[in-house]
Amino acid sequence: MSILEKYLAGLTFRSNTPRFDAGDELELFVTGRADGAHVVRVGDSTLRLDGAPADALDTKVRLRVTGFDTDDHVGEADYLETVGESAF
Repeated sequence: MSILEKYLAGLTFRSNTPRFDAGDELELFVTGRADGAHVVRVGDSTLRLDGAPADALDTKVRLRVTGFDTDDHVGEADYLETVGESAF
């Protein structure tokens, strides 16, 4: 193995369109609203958040993914609890 191969071993690039599986539990920030529901954006992927309280915007929440379309990078998730406030 060359020095360059050793240096680059394990190097991966982060996607701007992450994928999620049903059942995944995540802690993410609520970034906006669309069509009457709160949304969470991770890169170019968007999750519609069902059951979030009215004041959830700009808070960190724990959620469970209920479905995700890997072609369009959109999905749905259920609100579980608020775990933090915004840093701004």
